Amino acid sequence: MNDQKEMYPAATAEDAKKKAALAPKQVEAWRNFSRTVFKEGVLDEKTKQLIAVAVAHVTQCPYCIKAHVPQAMRKGATKEEIMEAIWVASEMRSGAAYAHATIAMEAMESGQP
Repeated sequence: MNDQKEMYPAATAEDAKKKAALAPKQVEAWRNFSRTVFKEGVLDEKTKQLIAVAVAHVTQCPYCIKAHVPQAMRKGATKEEIMEAIWVASEMRSGAAYAHATIAMEAMESGQP
């Protein structure tokens, strides 16, 4: 078994049932919320799935990536659109790190060791 599989066990229907049984009201509320969020509204479903792919990469959730990439494709996203969304996520993540350098600059300028 490779390291990734050991670190991130496969998501199974059996595990989903077990988790739901431990908190059924919360799971049902979350599922309803999820269905509502991903329904077409001002944004179409493809756009919402591309956003989800980008966010999944920023949050580094392998389960979300594996779920939302195929959903984006089912909603009409091309491989090129998915990769572009991932690049937008990459820029935002690195941009946030650079923007936070302002905090480091303030700490350095304060003269406190």
